[in-house]
Amino acid sequence: MNDNPRLQGRIALIAGASRGLGAAAAEALAAEGAHVILVARTQGALEALHDRIVSAGGKATIAPVDLTDGDASDRLALGIADRFQRLDILVQTAAILGVLSPIAHVPPETFEKTLAANVTAHWRLIRNFDALLKRSTGGRAIIATSGAAAGGLAYWAPYAASKAALEAMVSCWAEEVRHTNVRVNLIDPGVMATGLRAEAFPGEDPATLRKPEAITPMIVDLALPELELHGQVMRAG
Repeated sequence: MNDNPRLQGRIALIAGASRGLGAAAAEALAAEGAHVILVARTQGALEALHDRIVSAGGKATIAPVDLTDGDASDRLALGIADRFQRLDILVQTAAILGVLSPIAHVPPETFEKTLAANVTAHWRLIRNFDALLKRSTGGRAIIATSGAAAGGLAYWAPYAASKAALEAMVSCWAEEVRHTNVRVNLIDPGVMATGLRAEAFPGEDPATLRKPEAITPMIVDLALPELELHGQVMRAG
C-alpha cells in the first residue's frame, strides 16, 4: 500500500486480471487503496495474484468467470451489485489474438471466437456495469485497445477488426454518458512483454520489451475520481 493512497475505498473490477496488463493494473490499483475484483477464467492465476495483493496490504476478491459466457457475466454483475451496490472503476484488458493468417484462410470458428472475446464480451461488461458505474461518485472505465485497430496489417484481420469494433463501440458509449458522472477512456499500451505478444511474435526476446507495469501509472491516473478526461484514446509512449 502507498502511504497516501489516491483510491482509498474505491471498488475496481479488472477484467482479464490473470496475467499481463490486467494483473499489473490490479496490483497498481490495490496499492492505491482500491478493493480490486479480479476477473478471468484461470482460477489458479487469480489466487496467486490475490495472495500477492493481500500480502502487500491490499484488498482483493477473485471471480473466476469466462467473460464469453454471457450468463456468467450477468451473474457477476448481479453479485457485485448485491455486495457493493456500485462500481467505481472498470478496467477491461481481456483479449485474445485469434490467429495470424491470410484472411481467406481464417477458420470461421476462429473469427467468431475472436470477436466474441474481444468485442461481445466487452459489450456485455459495459451493458452490465453501466448502471453500477453511474451509482459511483465518479465512475471510471478504462478499456484496452491496440494500434492494430487502425488496420493495414497483413494477416492480422481478426484481431484488428475486433479492436476497431471495440474502439467504435466504446466511443459511442462515451458519448452516451458524457453528461453523467462516468468517464470513459481507451488506452493503447503499445508493445509490451505479454502472453499475447509472445503468441504473435514467438521469436522475440521479451526481455527487450517494456513490462506491463510501466503502463499502470496511466491506468491509475485514469481511475482517479477527479479525472475530467473523457472519450479519448490514450497512447503510451
